[in-house]
Amino acid sequence: QVSLVESGGGLVQAGGSLRLSCTASGLTFGNYPIGWFRQAPGKGREGVSCISRNGRGTRYAESVKGRFTISRDNAKNTLQLQMNSLKPEDTAMYYCAAARYSGDYYYTTLLEPDFDYWGQGTQVTVSS
Repeated sequence: QVSLVESGGGLVQAGGSLRLSCTASGLTFGNYPIGWFRQAPGKGREGVSCISRNGRGTRYAESVKGRFTISRDNAKNTLQLQMNSLKPEDTAMYYCAAARYSGDYYYTTLLEPDFDYWGQGTQVTVSS
């Protein structure tokens, strides 16, 4: 059974940093682009960042460019999101997700329907 488990969320002041992690099991991790989505109360899920199967391609939402960095370690089946210069508008539940298999080592996407597997989420709260 495929499992994605997020960790690292918490409460931080504006301007601070957090590092989110996601640990996967039940799939050949290196075959899949993986990414982060977030959802604030009353809003739909927003694609935050995606990294290609071997880490050579990345994609970021405009709102987080220059502040967030996505990375993966296929040997450890883990995904990370380093979040710096956090703003109150970054407050949301953050989800790790795996997209469909891709043979393209650079392929990334932030379209929610492209993702097959989802974690349970970890809460990030940024105070002003």
